[in-house]
Amino acid sequence: MTTNNLDWKAYESITKYIYETLGKHSGVKIIGYGNSCIVNGKSGVSHQIDVLTSHTDGIQSYDTAIECKYWKDKVNKDIVMKLSETIEDTGITKGIIVSKNGFTQDRVEYAKYRNIGLVELREIEEKDFEENPKKIEIADLEIQIKAQIKRPEILLIDIGDERNVEIKDEFYYYNFMVIHEDKSHLPLINYINDFRKEVNIQNKMSEKITRHYKISNGVLLNNLTKESLEIHGITFTGQLSKIDTSRNVKFTLIDQVWLIMKSIFDNRTFSFSGNGILKENRK
Repeated sequence: MTTNNLDWKAYESITKYIYETLGKHSGVKIIGYGNSCIVNGKSGVSHQIDVLTSHTDGIQSYDTAIECKYWKDKVNKDIVMKLSETIEDTGITKGIIVSKNGFTQDRVEYAKYRNIGLVELREIEEKDFEENPKKIEIADLEIQIKAQIKRPEILLIDIGDERNVEIKDEFYYYNFMVIHEDKSHLPLINYINDFRKEVNIQNKMSEKITRHYKISNGVLLNNLTKESLEIHGITFTGQLSKIDTSRNVKFTLIDQVWLIMKSIFDNRTFSFSGNGILKENRK
């Protein structure tokens, strides 16, 4: 359903769609629509009906003629009189007039007298948002995502002489630099990543793996605290762990309101979205 290029023809089509949608659960059916919907009257005159619906209570059928007016001005009493005459001539049970820009007061009073329903159907405006939503909730969705990942887990970093590098978090590793005897520098994270590759290659789930890196006359420098420790090697202990990352994701599908529909005598209001979702606005 597009929200562009609304004209009288599209207006009739949308009206048909709305009444067809509203009538699905109450047995109302569309039996005629557009220029081809012609009903012959008792007078011998043929009448074109914009939208013609039918409803049965199991014993009798009741037809409703719906007249669509995509006008710039408010619809006046003359249109009510014309529809009233059409209903009388054709034997149609009831009439409804759908207008883009509302109705004059004399028309409202006369329509009520003639038992003709009046409906205002137009594009929603900023003033309508005080009492009507800007969006329509289409559905609440919940998706269950089942996932597990394998990840090398560092259990211990031993730098000798009963000294360990305290494991705080992943970013903490980046504070350390290994300085070799030839004064070359290598970040500690490089050793960690090399060890992780080894754990992945061995692929032994939950089995502890140890690897020693020999570093002669080296220094471990903490750039954060400026502390330096003499080391002769680093021993890593780790294992391949399975982490459950399963989760439930909940979200709501919404659609923007495009049209507002007000049934004057029934005092009911509906919102109509650009994708054809119709919802009654209950207070």
